[in-house]
Amino acid sequence: MKKKKEFNLKALGQIASITMKSLQNPSFHSPSCLCAQKNVPILLGAAQPLTFRDRQRDEMAEVKAVVPESVLKKRKRNEEWALAKNQEIEATKKKNVENRKLIYIRAKQYSQEYEEQEKELIHLKREAKLKGGFYVDPEAKLLFIIRIRGINAMHPKTRKILQLLRLRQIFNGVFLKVNKATVNMLHRVEPYVTFGYPNLKSVRELIYKRGFGKLNKQRIALTENSIIEQALGKYGIICMEDLIHEIMTVGPHFREANNFLWPFKLKAPLGGMKKKRNHYVEGGDAGNRENYINELIRRMN
Repeated sequence: MKKKKEFNLKALGQIASITMKSLQNPSFHSPSCLCAQKNVPILLGAAQPLTFRDRQRDEMAEVKAVVPESVLKKRKRNEEWALAKNQEIEATKKKNVENRKLIYIRAKQYSQEYEEQEKELIHLKREAKLKGGFYVDPEAKLLFIIRIRGINAMHPKTRKILQLLRLRQIFNGVFLKVNKATVNMLHRVEPYVTFGYPNLKSVRELIYKRGFGKLNKQRIALTENSIIEQALGKYGIICMEDLIHEIMTVGPHFREANNFLWPFKLKAPLGGMKKKRNHYVEGGDAGNRENYINELIRRMN
């Protein structure tokens, strides 16, 4: 009991000295804090009142850190961009699904159309044979032209026509619509080119294997339907089969589709050329070779 009384008296003396110091020096810590730090038991019955600095410190702890306005704006802008990007990705996915269905339907329609044309051609040939006549093919609407000679001893007008036809290099090839103007141009450049009437197989192989598009004045390989849609989507041409069909049938947007296609860069023909200076009917290579252009395309593709 004596030890407990001595301890209580010492504790009361320490508290009294701390209180006096805090009154003399305001920066001195509160008695409650020092008692807690020194493990000094407070034996007073009533709760110790908080000083002004204790209340101020508690209020400052409750106040949240102020975020700069620029950081808030940047955070909001990033959230808006992320939301817009996600919406764009979802819209693109939805559009791609719809396009795939449409491409499949169109490809099926084109395949049926080509088969019907072949069946009709066979039927007409058989009918003509039964009647004792001959079937004459209708006049071709599509030409494929290949340049086979250089610029040596070439007239300036001939060179200009070759530039208009986009045949600037040897073994370049382009599609051309048959009309009076193009026929007159071909007569002028006939010694420097060979041309004929390509079939569906030749058109498809050329576009799939050596097809390049012109997008923003750049030569881009046709590896995706999106490239074609970006350039020709406003004309209803959204895929490779649409492009092949437009070229093969010389449709209403043939000019736009043909200008989109970069001139085909073919390789030297397998087995070489016979005689470039002579006409095809004379045993050479130049001039019109009609349906035999398909055999030359196989050798050069």
